[in-house]
Amino acid sequence: MSSLPITETPAETGDGRLSGAVQVFDPAMCCPTGLCGPGVDPALLTLARDLRWLQAAGVMIERFGLAQQPEAFATSGVVSELMKTAGDGALPATLVNGKLLLFGRYPTRQLLVSALGGSGAAAGSPAAPCCEPGSGCC
Repeated sequence: MSSLPITETPAETGDGRLSGAVQVFDPAMCCPTGLCGPGVDPALLTLARDLRWLQAAGVMIERFGLAQQPEAFATSGVVSELMKTAGDGALPATLVNGKLLLFGRYPTRQLLVSALGGSGAAAGSPAAPCCEPGSGCC
């Protein structure tokens, strides 16, 4: 069994700001974000909000669905190896700056911010000013 790279150290910017790229590899869902149908998973709503917040902060966000973009899973060496090792149960998988951050569940905003080099205070709370109604973040 080969070792999978897991990032535990933040991508430092030198000034505590967020930088880098996040890639989310979702399991097969009815639509690319899973935010459709009568019973939307609250974890998917939270993730969508957090990804928009990160994107507004300058982080590059890419999201791939197994049903919609299977080629992305095959061409990502990290995700391909993860799926060979752990199967479909490894999804969702999140990469930060090309390194595996988390698999089998979605990351919290705090974990993403930390991996991107931000401080805990940068993560804010769901009620932070960026995510107030009408802010354009959510």
